[in-house]
Amino acid sequence: MNRLQRTLAKLDGLPSPLRGPARNFALRRAVPFTGTASLDFVALTPERSEIRVANKRPVQNHIKGVHAAAMSLLAETATGMVVGMNVRDDCLPLCKSLQVNFRKRATGGLVAKAHLTAAQRFAMANEVKGEVTVAVTVTDEAGVEPIQCEFVWAWVPKETSTNKPQA
Repeated sequence: MNRLQRTLAKLDGLPSPLRGPARNFALRRAVPFTGTASLDFVALTPERSEIRVANKRPVQNHIKGVHAAAMSLLAETATGMVVGMNVRDDCLPLCKSLQVNFRKRATGGLVAKAHLTAAQRFAMANEVKGEVTVAVTVTDEAGVEPIQCEFVWAWVPKETSTNKPQA
């Protein structure tokens, strides 16, 4: 169990109506931009994540839909959180590349669902560095996928006082 899993596990003791708001508060503090966009962390497990964004003014574009940048943020956060649930405490997760193809106009709010395979999770737990392509789907309120995405995440050892370059 890594640091993110341990942090979220502490919230499991809260009464059910408080768990979601407490999870949102904790994660929005850890990644402030997710709070700016008011992302809702619906589900986070080592296998999958589900995150929503409402179609509200702070994330809207000029035609009152969810802005392209907010759609990308949603998908990036969903993939990053599932990676974060698996990366070793001595490693740092980094988004290596992203590809976002805009297919249709979105209707209403959006939900992103990302998941990792058992093999991907095994590699993250056992290798000091590596990379994975994280599957993610983004759907709108009409059930349409307005964007198709591919995110490649890497993990590398954290810099410590013993492996920092000398000045």
